Amino acid sequence: MSNGKLVLTPFEKALETLEDILQHPKDEIVRDATIQRFEYTYELAWKMIKRHLDWAGNSNTANLTRRELFREAANAKLISDADAWFDYHEARNETSHTYEVTAAEEVYEAAKKFAPDARALLTELKKHHG
Repeated sequence: MSNGKLVLTPFEKALETLEDILQHPKDEIVRDATIQRFEYTYELAWKMIKRHLDWAGNSNTANLTRRELFREAANAKLISDADAWFDYHEARNETSHTYEVTAAEEVYEAAKKFAPDARALLTELKKHHG
């Protein structure tokens, strides 16, 4: 276990922007802003998971697939449901196709589910690094 603590501020601020946009009534602009905020918040979330696992002494994270990383995070009690995070990863991969209304709506719905799970992750990370 490393002595240094992770800097959680960028992840926390990104999550706050996602939570903020989700408070607005959905229209096309809010949907698109939500998708963009989901993208960068998701990216920071999985990187925080990886960094925390490295910090905790899991030296194998460089060789893990994203699915394996989420399984490790669930085993470490950082997240409660790896399957949900698999879905968020798929939604993140779909963000390049959000010019299609159906894909955009699916990613928007995933972002709504992601926000509370990302908040729970941040809470767990703060127990170690806060």
